[in-house]
Amino acid sequence: MRRLLALFLAPLLMAQADAPKLVPDASQREIEIAYSFTGADLLLFGAILYPDARAAERPADIVVVVKGPSQSVLMREKQKVAGIWVNADSMRYRSAPSFYAIASSRPVERIVDARTRAIYELGLDSLQLSPIGSEPQTVQDRFVRGLVEMRRRSGLFVEAPGAVEITGGVLYRARIAIPARVPVGRFTAETFLIRDGRVLAAAVRDIEIRKSGFERFVAAAAQNHAIVYGLIAVFVSVAFGWGAGALGRRF
Repeated sequence: MRRLLALFLAPLLMAQADAPKLVPDASQREIEIAYSFTGADLLLFGAILYPDARAAERPADIVVVVKGPSQSVLMREKQKVAGIWVNADSMRYRSAPSFYAIASSRPVERIVDARTRAIYELGLDSLQLSPIGSEPQTVQDRFVRGLVEMRRRSGLFVEAPGAVEITGGVLYRARIAIPARVPVGRFTAETFLIRDGRVLAAAVRDIEIRKSGFERFVAAAAQNHAIVYGLIAVFVSVAFGWGAGALGRRF
């Protein structure tokens, strides 16, 4: 029985041994957001290790995807009624990335087919946003386009075809711009090695983005002591309002 199992597993182990591997890294594994934070430039780099240190037989492509924590999103559509903009239709998404950036050595639609893009969520048009409800597909597509465009304008959704540089078929590097409005949390940087439309290897590197200094204290207080934080915020607002009124009456 053991002999038959060994004979069965041998081809699989040999195929795994012959597969290339990725060794990814990032210029910053922790990004701290202070009051003066205006964004960051994240450098993702690494190496492609081929079996027996031999060179690649054919050139391959690299795709790097940086994702922020998933979150629930409520999208509202505004319509102009009698000259006034009011809320009309809405749609909620159970899970949408708070940040998404993809960089590739070539346009991703020239690297893999639509099915593979959907499986690995390679590209803004392949995101799995999990809408809540049973709206018609045309309505869902309209809201998806609105969500993507809104986050693209704010720098939270980014596509950068051709931004990955591959040197000697072994070393690669890509730069991802982190905007000032980036949310905090644990991010993932996924790297894919692709050749002939097939993913040969994948690797993940975690990146932590968090607040620091006074901003971190305020965020922690709001999350861990919500009632006390709310009372203090109301007290401070009333105190500032009273002080401004007193100064106004005096001068």
